[in-house]
Amino acid sequence: MGSDETNNPESFPELQNPPRILLGPGPSMVHPRVLRAMASPLVGHLDPYFLGIMERTQDLLRMVFETQNQLTIPISGTGSASMEASLANLIEPGDEILICVNGYFGLRLVDMAQRYGAEIRTIDRPWGEVFTADEVRDALAQKSAKIVAIVHAETSTGALQPLEDISRVVHENGALLLVDAVTSLGGIPVKVDDVEIDVCYSGSQKCLSCPPGLGPITLSPRAEQVLSERKGQVANWYLDLTMIQKYWGSERSYHHTAPISANYALYEGLRIIAEEGLEVRWERHRRNAEALWQGLDNLGLELHVPLANRLPSLTTVRIPEGVDGAQIQSRLMMDYNIEIAGGLGELKGKVWRIGLMGYSSRLENVTLLLAALGDCLRS
Repeated sequence: MGSDETNNPESFPELQNPPRILLGPGPSMVHPRVLRAMASPLVGHLDPYFLGIMERTQDLLRMVFETQNQLTIPISGTGSASMEASLANLIEPGDEILICVNGYFGLRLVDMAQRYGAEIRTIDRPWGEVFTADEVRDALAQKSAKIVAIVHAETSTGALQPLEDISRVVHENGALLLVDAVTSLGGIPVKVDDVEIDVCYSGSQKCLSCPPGLGPITLSPRAEQVLSERKGQVANWYLDLTMIQKYWGSERSYHHTAPISANYALYEGLRIIAEEGLEVRWERHRRNAEALWQGLDNLGLELHVPLANRLPSLTTVRIPEGVDGAQIQSRLMMDYNIEIAGGLGELKGKVWRIGLMGYSSRLENVTLLLAALGDCLRS
């Protein structure tokens, strides 16, 4: 039996969500069309209507990833699930993996890879800097690797990692290139096929501007071959792509009950991207980011990442000396309904993180944030 409090319906009020303007590192604001799509009636996960949505979603994901890869699907889980799937499916015990660490999510790759028995080596850069192809070449010259993993858009630092030259070095050395595109897909060119990325994963809640809960991933034919030639089973049953691809492929074999409403949302979010056009969308993200950067400079604030490697979808701002960063964040939320975030890891307490991703990347949001932040700092 429940307590008197749990037996009182008034103890559990109806949802009355505050109208937040989400300008943190994720989730981003969700387009009203996506919210409407989520309210559509459920069908079964093997219903012919849903199977049709699955096929069209895969086509739209290939458009956003800029790939022809057959194995392109949304993992039923957050971006962290697609990150883990990328490692779980390609790593067997004893495999060599080189991980480039210049932020929090490089460290997460290390944590996950060791759980699957990989022999891990890292090369490191200060948080906010990026790697050169020569650094990767030198590391592979010392010892070869099966996989080289790197973060394209480091959410903890706001750094955008160039990939083209690194990709050439990786493939010259016979390795697979694994790329984290969680904060870039849909807001910045990823170019999976042109760059020759072998495994690329993302999340639904950033530049795709859908709710958290799905993790798009794509594997090149080269990565698929490595997967098919595994000596042992994938150590993670739920994320085993050898089984999941039979559900998303022509066989339509049952694997798990897909989150129907989340897939409705992703489908509609991707349709919105297709309507806007990728290049137009990238330009919008860049234009609004530049307006933010100029406005922050006008407020006398210093940005953490140099312009050449600055991420348009996520900006890190150094908290001025003597300013309580957490207090400013709280005031922005309580007085203006604006969410920004503090730093992670080495940057905790040192920076604010401001996201302009997907539906959140609008000039009116930039203007409001700059005015509100200026008011808070003056106070």
